[in-house]
Amino acid sequence: MIFIGDGALLRRAVRHTLAEGRPVDLVCSADPLDAAGTPHLAAADVNAHADTLAAACTDGVVWSLNNRRIFRAPLLSRGLRILNVHNGLLPQHRGLPSVALLFALLHGDAEYGATLHEVDAGIDTGPVLAERRFPLTPDTRHHQAMLSGIRACQQLFEEHLPYVATGTPAPPATHRPSAPSAYYGVRALARLADFRGHPAYARATDLGPFAAHAPELAREVESLAERPG
Repeated sequence: MIFIGDGALLRRAVRHTLAEGRPVDLVCSADPLDAAGTPHLAAADVNAHADTLAAACTDGVVWSLNNRRIFRAPLLSRGLRILNVHNGLLPQHRGLPSVALLFALLHGDAEYGATLHEVDAGIDTGPVLAERRFPLTPDTRHHQAMLSGIRACQQLFEEHLPYVATGTPAPPATHRPSAPSAYYGVRALARLADFRGHPAYARATDLGPFAAHAPELAREVESLAERPG
């Protein structure tokens, strides 16, 4: 298995996999410590290393966790099964989790969660394999929901690792009505100023300890706070 991503969620997934006695062929991240002693590759563009990844992967499985790298050709044509654990429900919360969650709170979404899906040539558009949901209440703050989303991501990974590793079909996902697809990237932050008077604005922009991990959103919130209302 190959792991691609960054941060604590990736590190926990790698260590959990090793603790289960399963092979970790390569870890692609910015920090070599993420690899826990296994082979490491620091690559901003994993697509440029498609041959390296294909040669290193002994079981054909690639996990993407807390990963902002976009998978493109030629990596997508190497016959690898790439699975992404996304912080957000799909297809309604595609894109950057911090921005998707921001607008979920501003739009009054009743639920948020995490999704395990196959990776295709789009961004968070591949087939959904499983999800974990939790409620967003009128008091939920951004940093609280983000932490719940990270925990849901970790649970999804740990629950489905044995199925993926052994090639055993996982229990079918619960069918839910399809929600409209929506993508939230950095450009969506241009709309944040329109919500400054929104009743949920304060809690939707309360990033707490996650401000350091969402620099684009943190800068926009700070910038708006400095402008006249």
